[in-house]
Amino acid sequence: MHKEPLYRKVNTRARGVHHRQGGDYRDRRNAKGGRDPELTRQSMHGTQQRGLDYTPLFRFLLSRVGQPWEAVHREAVARLDRPDPIFQLVARHEGERREYVRTGESSYFSGLYVDDAGLLRRVNPAIGPDTLFPSCRCCTHTFNGQPFGNAYDPERGM
Repeated sequence: MHKEPLYRKVNTRARGVHHRQGGDYRDRRNAKGGRDPELTRQSMHGTQQRGLDYTPLFRFLLSRVGQPWEAVHREAVARLDRPDPIFQLVARHEGERREYVRTGESSYFSGLYVDDAGLLRRVNPAIGPDTLFPSCRCCTHTFNGQPFGNAYDPERGM
């Protein structure tokens, strides 16, 4: 049975889509001071993939909180183009745990981790859209897909 992928392609040719393009390769290849032959043979496309939205993956992971991590990870990897985005939300080590993760300009998701029993858990289940404050008044800030319940407050913005 074929399941939908856990990512979607974003229209990167639309007006107003920022690609964060820069001269990472352009500036390095002819850099002054010792020309390293390895630098001149690198790809001009860079390492960052643009045009993919992993919101479906993040919602999938949140829907699987409390389930065995091995099964969740296996299904997620099978439905992704690469496994790296999983670890934007899921902490690999205890020191990487975060209560929430900012995935876009105004999109936040719960931080996740795998407990000692091998189950997927939220770092802080008490955090929700009513406990966070937007950082600006012009954007609609969301937490796990739900708009923040609090209004913008310049004293408390994130």
